[in-house]
Parts: sequence; structure tokens; C-alpha cells
Amino acid sequence: MKRGKNQERKTGTSKLIKRFLPYYKLHIKTLIFDLFCASLTTVCELALPLIVRFITDAVTTDISKLTPAIILGVGGAYLVMRIIDAVANYYMASVGHIMGTKMETKMRKDLFEHLQKLSYSYYDNTKVGTIMSRITSDLFDVTEFAHHCPEEFFIAGIKIVVSFTILSFINLPLTLLLFAVIPVMAVCLRYFRKRMKDGFRESRVIVGELNSQIEDSLLGVRVVKSFANENIEEKKFKKGNEKFLEIKSRVYKYMGSHSSINRVFEGVMYILIVVAGAFALVGGKISAADYIAYLLYISTLLTSIRKIIDFAEQFQRGMTGIERFAEIMDTEPTIKDKENAKELVVKEGTIDFQNVTFKYSDDTDEILDNINISIGSGESYALVGPSGGGKTTICNLIPRFYELTEGSIKIDGTDIRDVTLKSLRENIGVVQQDVYLFSGTVRENIEYGRPGATEEEIREAARLAGAEEFIDKLPDGFDTYVGERGVKLSGGQKQRISIARVFLKNPKILILDEATSALDNESEYLVQQSLERLASGRTTITVAHRLTTIKNADKILVVTKDGIAESGNHEELVAQGGLYSTMYKMYKV
Repeated sequence: MKRGKNQERKTGTSKLIKRFLPYYKLHIKTLIFDLFCASLTTVCELALPLIVRFITDAVTTDISKLTPAIILGVGGAYLVMRIIDAVANYYMASVGHIMGTKMETKMRKDLFEHLQKLSYSYYDNTKVGTIMSRITSDLFDVTEFAHHCPEEFFIAGIKIVVSFTILSFINLPLTLLLFAVIPVMAVCLRYFRKRMKDGFRESRVIVGELNSQIEDSLLGVRVVKSFANENIEEKKFKKGNEKFLEIKSRVYKYMGSHSSINRVFEGVMYILIVVAGAFALVGGKISAADYIAYLLYISTLLTSIRKIIDFAEQFQRGMTGIERFAEIMDTEPTIKDKENAKELVVKEGTIDFQNVTFKYSDDTDEILDNINISIGSGESYALVGPSGGGKTTICNLIPRFYELTEGSIKIDGTDIRDVTLKSLRENIGVVQQDVYLFSGTVRENIEYGRPGATEEEIREAARLAGAEEFIDKLPDGFDTYVGERGVKLSGGQKQRISIARVFLKNPKILILDEATSALDNESEYLVQQSLERLASGRTTITVAHRLTTIKNADKILVVTKDGIAESGNHEELVAQGGLYSTMYKMYKV
């Protein structure tokens, strides 16, 4: 929230509009024709007072001018204008809105693509519910803004300019008196427009927080029910919901004040013209026809001003949406390809950590300090040790999920910062403890490892992962829907599908991050067999708590907060009688 406020101090309305203008360029022809249609719809409103003035003037001066042919001609002309108005209005209401939706779609595409580029650190500090709010409801407000903003201001501009011109010809002093009120009204309303914008921005933040809380509660519904803590979740939701109500209520109070002040000024302008016009009429400075036309144009003018005032809410919503859109788009990925990054082609799969130091931010302690590791082609290394020592961090640094603070990591002698992220990550397979399956079928989740793979390749990957047998027994086999996050499958089944996904990817380097720690003994045995097949012939790094799973590793590193405390194979470390030996004895007990 603090960041949003700071952003507002730097980003004014004009800058936000300039930021938004490029999205109009893709639809410039549609926009121009839309504004042309808007001008056509304005003609009827501006023509009617002139028609009434003509008829009134004829009646009061020389009624013989109103022949049946003229009356029918005037009526016919106005009817034609109304038909044109209807056609133009249809274009504005349909094609104009479609233009706004297309702009929203393009912005959502740009936003989603940018979100895909942002680093792990961004998602570490940003709630998914907040992001969802920005990519959905915020951009819907932008659609309405994109369509109506040019129309409303263009129409109002035409009406104000034409009304001022015609009214000036009718009676200049009266017109100047009328238009002198408008700047005063604008100044009085500016305060409430600013408060409305602040309120809409704050409400958007609260909606994001509310979405996050709802998402968190629903995804954890099984935990909620297992502890019978529904009332706690209801209280958390109630608190956020009431905060949203409080902010929206405040915004609507500002809107009410905004609208009421507008109505007061409208009344002042009406009575000013009625009274001043009446004196001019009595004094012979204006004719009855001109007086009636003047009142009709005042009505048109005030309707235009009222529309702009009413549009203020939509305008502020749109500006808030653009501001929040720009805030994400201006967030630079902390990790990106360097200018001349090359494609990584892994032949051997060697990995070298050279004086690697890492901390998550400037105000946190170092997680790794001057780490040196050299892994040969096809070797299997295991990382063990107390929680918080940096084992998972070491694994996350290899695919550049986070950037090194100091030192370098090289694959086949090439610094990972000198190659493209895509080629780097294409050569690394990761199997984690917390398996994520996408909402879809078993086949789609396995195919995610290599999009476009054939049915035979998908089935072979499943076979190698030890998953083919249980998949075939599912209701729809490979076409079985796995549910959100794979909820319809057991932990062991989900893990074997994730392993099949990596088999299909067929990377040279493999990272296994506590891949079996959350499984029961039977599932662990099956998954461990799959992992051994997967690791065969690949350079493998395994993070493990269950020490029996890494006894056959070529080398085991005991990682603590002070660095790599011990290094060697299983037999060597047990014989040393150090930390690993103690851990292994405790595990066996």
C-alpha cells in the first residue's frame, strides 16, 4: 500500500493518460469513426433548439411563413437526423465497446506476459489474490474508460463550443455571465474528484487483499475443516469485508457531495438565466423565440456538464486501473537475459560453484557464504543438513530463480549469467516436494514437460516414471481430470506424474528437492525407484531429509548455516563420526 501511495505522488493523471494512449493506436480508425458517430448524435440535440426557435419566431412575427410544406420539411429533416442518430448510436454502443474490450484484452495480455517475466522474489512479496484483482476487475474498469472517455469529452466539447457560439450570437452578456459560473464550479468539484480517486485506489488494494484471503481460505479448506476453524475464517473474511464496506461508503459520500454540489451550481445557472433572461426580455434586448432557444441550449449545456460530472466516477475508476496496471508493468524483473546472452547447449552437465555468496535482500543475513562445489558429468550429489542451512537455496540458484550476490555458477564451464534463461532452464529438470499439477487431465500435465509430445512419448514417460499402471486404472485413463492442484490423486500418484513430466523433458541436469519426504513408505519406495531411473546418466543434485534415499550418492555435502561442514560418500561420512554420522544414527533409531 505504501508503494502505491508513493507511486501516486510521482504519477499524475496526464502521465497516466500518455501511458495509455499507445493502446488507442491499434484501433485509431475505429476511434476516429466512433468520434464521428458521436458528432452525428450531437447534431440532433443541437438542431432541436434552432428548430423550436425558428417556429416560435415565425409564430410571433409572421405566421404565414409556416406553410404545411415547411412544417413537414422541418419535421422530415429532424426525423432523418433521428435515424442517423440511431445508427450512429448503435455503432458507438457496439463497435465502440468492442474496441474498449480489445484494448482490455491487449492490456491483459501484456500484463500476463510481464508477470511471466518477473522473478521469484516478486511472487515472494506479492499475494496472488492482489495480482488477480489487477488482471481482472481493474482492467474491466479500464475498458469502460477506454470507450467512454473519448466519446464523453468529445461530445461535451462539441456541445459546449457550439452552445457557447450560438448563445453568444443570441445574447453575449448573458452568455458570458453563464460561462463565468463554470470555472468556479470546476474548482469546487476538484477536491471531491481527488478524494474519489484516492478512495477507488484504496478500495482496489482492499479487494486484492480480500481476494487473497478468500483464495487462501478456499485452497486450505481441508485444513480449515480438519481443525473445525470455520468460525476463524469467517471472522477473517468479515474483517476484510467490513473494511471494504467502510472505504466504499466513504467513496460514495464523496460522490454524493460531488453530485450535490453539481446540482447546486446547475440550479444557480438555471435561475441566473431565467431571471436575467426575463429582465432582458422585458427590456426588449431579447425576443421570445431567442429566450426559449436560450433556455433549451442551457438545458443541453447543463446536460453535457452533468454527463461529465457523472463520468467522473468512471474516469477515476479507469485512472486507478491504469495506475495499478502501470505499477506492475514498471516492475523490472530482477533476473533477465544480458544483452548478448547465448543459447546454452549442455553436453557434459558439469556444475561448478565458485565462491558463491547469496542473500535474499540487502537487509537480510547471508544464506550462503563463499560456497565452492564442483560436480562432474553424470555425478550424483546429495545435500543434507539442518533446516535453514541453504540446501534448497543452492538448488534454486542453478536455474537462476534467484540471482547470486557474489561469485559464479558455471555449467560446462559457461557462466549461467551469460546464457538465456530459457535455454538454461530447458536443460534442468526439477522435482520438488510440493508437487503442482495444473487443473486439467493427466495427459496435459505430463505433456507440460514437452509441449507437442506424441501419445507414445507421453505414455513412455509415464511408464519410466512408474505411473502408467495406475493411470490406466483411472476412470478415463490419461484423460482423467486431476482436479485443482491434483486433489483427486494421492501424493505418490501426483509425484510420479511430476516425474513423468521431467522424463518427457529429458534434461541433462536434475534437481530433486526433498521429492519423497512427504510420502508414506509404500509411495516413497515406488517414487524412489522412479527417481533412480530418472537420475540414471544425468548430473543429479538431491536435497534429502531421509538419509536412506541418498546412501548411494557419489558425494554427500552436509550444509549448515556456517557453510559446507562435511563432504564425502556415505561410508566416509559415517566413519568420520561427525554431524552426518549423528544424523544417520538418529534417523536409524
